Order: sequence, then structure tokens, then C-alpha cells
Amino acid sequence: MLDVTIARASLPSSGALLLPVEEGGSATAAAWAGLDAATGGAISRALETAEFKGRKGQTVTILAPGAGLSRVVAVGLGKLADLTPLVAEEAGGAGIALLGREATVAVAAEALTPNFAAHFALGAVLRSYRFDRYRTTEKAEDKPRLSELTMLVADPAATGAAWHTLKPVADGVFLTRDLVSEPPNVLTPPEFAERIEALEKLGLKVEVFGQKDLAKLGFGAMLGVSQGSAQEPRMVVMHWHGAGDHGGKGKGKKGGKTRPIAFVGKGVTFDSGGISIKPAAGMEDMKWDMAGAGAVVGVMAALAGRKAKVDAVGLVGLVENMPSGTAQRPGDVVKTYSGQTVEIINTDAEGRMVLADVLWYCQEKFEPRFMIDLATLTGAMMISLGHEMAGFFSNDDTLAQQLHAAGEASGERLWRMPLGEAYDKHLKSDIADMKHVGGRPAGAITAAQFLQRFVNGKPWAHLDIAGMAWSSKDAPTVPKGATAYGVRLLDKLVADHFEG
Repeated sequence: MLDVTIARASLPSSGALLLPVEEGGSATAAAWAGLDAATGGAISRALETAEFKGRKGQTVTILAPGAGLSRVVAVGLGKLADLTPLVAEEAGGAGIALLGREATVAVAAEALTPNFAAHFALGAVLRSYRFDRYRTTEKAEDKPRLSELTMLVADPAATGAAWHTLKPVADGVFLTRDLVSEPPNVLTPPEFAERIEALEKLGLKVEVFGQKDLAKLGFGAMLGVSQGSAQEPRMVVMHWHGAGDHGGKGKGKKGGKTRPIAFVGKGVTFDSGGISIKPAAGMEDMKWDMAGAGAVVGVMAALAGRKAKVDAVGLVGLVENMPSGTAQRPGDVVKTYSGQTVEIINTDAEGRMVLADVLWYCQEKFEPRFMIDLATLTGAMMISLGHEMAGFFSNDDTLAQQLHAAGEASGERLWRMPLGEAYDKHLKSDIADMKHVGGRPAGAITAAQFLQRFVNGKPWAHLDIAGMAWSSKDAPTVPKGATAYGVRLLDKLVADHFEG
């Protein structure tokens, strides 16, 4: 991860410099006026020639301007009156993307408040992510060199304190991106579980349930998915107890005990489709069918890393969905942990079966204030919303409003989709309590209706992140590849509504 240091504003004498510039004002000018003078006016001349106005997203690169600097990148903030943490992050990411060939970069952030300066640094760090664990022949000159970012600010202490709360979130994002990027021959369910166990060093308590444990519990839905694979399944439960006696905002208690908030993730480490096998083209992408579980792991790590004042549990169901002589068949009937029976229609609709058992276990075992599940669940959601936002469903309007607001603030946007009894009719089975697939019409909605049958009336939201887990192009704070969508969203939700 890019190393961030905080220092009092001064004129750098070497390396590269990143200049955040406001639109139509002079508040940021003082941050680079001395530099402009030291370069004989090269900075101001270059900005004028490029017609740089400081508009949001606008950038200009100035090579070898003098004063010992290798290059200067100016990045627009827009009007300071309209500046938000998200805009600051996107500016930081857009600027750092142009400086990957530099070893060290300083940011002239004297005009930014400590909070905005910290978010600018966060954006730069998030954009600098690169998964290169398996690149063994890449030449050194082709690799990014950037390793250190120095924030030059007016108040180093306050900026450092703000950064201290944001760095664990970046750590959580990087953890999730690493997990989602791993190849499926490496990140099997047992390996995934071992990596989660390593997070106990952050203060998380971790429980791992293996094949025999799940069979004893009666996880018929989840075990049905995994039975075609040589890799045994795992369910992992992560506990974070940070609320203490105060319970946090919107606290819920039962019998004097604080009830936790709960996150549940689908963790299909590879999804071939099983007997209902997928087309060969693009099947390699199904290594990231565990992105929901990856996000849950990332947010739990973030909460523990920043010592969030909240009680939370994170549960992930980890399986591999493969075709074999032992694989589940279309037409099979399985008994779920809830006791309800399900007729299997299409073995490629496996994620909802994993979630069915884990959701019921979660509400029964922990009696949470609410449950939020994340899953790369349906292609239908990608058709509906593309890759711009995730669709979500909820049986609780307050939770839905809080999630939507957190999505807007974090940049991980959501759009609420409907639930209704009319869609339940699609799940009627002739031989079991229900089918798990309702057909092509309203495919994402009927999947959510299926999951709702396993929340037992508890406040709940389902996030279908199929279109958001992986990006085929760069964005300001998200390089091409695994996005870690959901980590920042859920951390923001907790910070705004559920901490003391």
C-alpha cells in the first residue's frame, strides 16, 4: 500500500508535486504561489496555456517545471463551497493516476481542511492499488514506482488524526480486492477461511465451521451446492465487539445484551454453474463470485482496524460450485437449515441457496438489529442497472434510506428495487415448499423474494452487486479489476448511524 505521511506545508525541493486547485477562487493559490515564483512563473503559464480552470475532474501535467521538481500535476476540485469528501477522494485518485512513474509525490494541501486532506489521501491510496502477485516476468521499468505520498498541510496533527480513521478502511478495501483478484485454484473455501482466521490479529473473534459441522447443523441448501466439488465448504463467523456498554447509536438490546448488526456474504470461490453449466466464454470471471463474502471480510477488518464503537457479526458461506458425478441435479429437493424444503431448478442459481442457510442461522443465533447480505447474485441485475450502481431490496424503510444515503456519500451507489407478494407466485413448487428460481421475468426480484423467506421477519436488506464487483475500466478511485464494492458503503453506514 502507498505509504502516507503528514507534514507541515513547505516548498518541496525534489520529486513530484500534486496541486489541488479550486475553481474560480484563490484559496488554493497560496499553496503553490511560492513554487510558481521559484519556477519563474512556469506553473501559472502552463495552467493558463492549458486553459485550466480547476473544474472538478480537470487535470494538467507539467513536466520538469524547475525548482528541482520532476513534474507537477494540477487537479481540479471544483468550487470549494461544493467540496465533499467524495469529491476530494476522486481528485486524489485522478491526480495520483498520472504520477505512477514517480517514486515520491507531495501534495500541496495547505488550503484543504484536515478532513478533506485526509480524504484526498484516501482517494490517492485507493487508486494506487495493483494486484501483481503472479507477475513474474514483468520488467522493473514497467512496474509503478510510487511508494510514498506526503501530505503538506496546515494542521498536521488534525490531518493525521483524520487519516488514522480512514487508513483501516483503505486496508479493508485492499484486503477485499486481493481476495477477489485471487485465482480460484488458490482461493478455495478452506484457504479463504484460513485467511479470515488470520484477521484475529486485528481483534476479531473468528469461528470456522467445516463440512461435518455444517452437516450436523443441517445446512442442506449450502451443502447441496458444494457436493459436486472436491473442495469442502466452510462457513466463517467473524465477531467484533466494540460497543462496550453504550451500545452505539440506534442501539438495540435484549435481556441487557447489545444486539449486533450483521453482514452476510455469498462466497462461491468458483462458479461453473454445476450441472447447469455456464457457457465457456467468460467463465474465468466466475472467480469473483465470492465478492459478496470478500466485501463482508473487508468491512469487518475495517471496523476492527479503526476500533469502531459497534457490535457486529460477519458471516460468509464459502463453497465451490462444480459439475461431477456427485453434483446436485436439477429436480433435486433439499431441506434447508430453516426446515423449509426447496426444489432445485437450475444449479447455476446457487448463491441464494448458500445465503438461505447462512441468513437463517444468523437471525436465529444472533438476533441482530438487522441483516444485510451482499451477493453477486443475478445477471438480471446487471441487465437492469449495468455497472453504475447495485440494486438492493429491503423489508425495512429506515434501513433502506440509511443504505441509500451511505451509498451516495461513499460513491458506492444503490438503487432500491421492489418486493411484493405477486412475485412470490413464481416460486411455487408442485413437490416442495418452494422452487428456488422463478424464471426469466423479474429474475433479480424473485431471487430477493426467495431470500426474504429466510430472514424470518427480521429487518433485512439484500444487495445484488453482480454488476459492481469487477470493473473493466479505471475509475478515479478504482483501478481496473476488483472493486471491493460494499466495504466503504457499509463502513459509512456504520459510522453515520450505529456508532457511539
